[in-house]
Amino acid sequence: MVATASELNIQPIGEKRVSLHGLTWDGYQQILQALPESRAVRLTYDHGLLEITMPLEDHEFALRLIERFIIILVMEMGLKIKTMGSTTMGGEKLDRSSEPDCAYYIQNQSKVAGRRVDFSTDPPPDLVVEVDITHTDIDKNRLYAGMGVPEFWRYNGKQWRIYRLQGDAYEECDRSPTFSWVKKELLYRFLEQAQQDEIEAEITFRALVRERLLQQ
Repeated sequence: MVATASELNIQPIGEKRVSLHGLTWDGYQQILQALPESRAVRLTYDHGLLEITMPLEDHEFALRLIERFIIILVMEMGLKIKTMGSTTMGGEKLDRSSEPDCAYYIQNQSKVAGRRVDFSTDPPPDLVVEVDITHTDIDKNRLYAGMGVPEFWRYNGKQWRIYRLQGDAYEECDRSPTFSWVKKELLYRFLEQAQQDEIEAEITFRALVRERLLQQ
């Protein structure tokens, strides 16, 4: 009898990572400029530590569905959004830089609508999402708190954690400050249903959101 991956408790591989330690900001910039714009890897730099990440299937599947989950909520709730994707955030002053899995302006959408964002003068995105299924050497909570991101979601392939910025650090919440009526179970159910049929999962979730909003 052959044991399955779940029976062996094998952790899925969501990303491949390479870390470089003791790298200066200028050294990071040289690597950044040497890579093609169409690259598949993402770079995160934090005070001398550079992590190069290549997302794999499990990572991308979860990420795209979480993006869809957010867009459905924004649309059905009548909110506005500016999607930043993996646009490079941070800068030399902070000695930090990141290309998050996805980032959004929602509350501050009107401040950046219709133009390119300048992170040196504009507020950071209202919501940043990172999928980290495998171990990362970067302290993502410290990284995004240092950039002043108000709300940070992390998903490790099993658990969704929501963080709200309080002062200069994050505190974990049981619900999103942006979508305060949304329970974690809704995302878990959506992800589970989408494993079998993404379209049916979206139709079901939209109907549920509309029903919940009518009850408010």
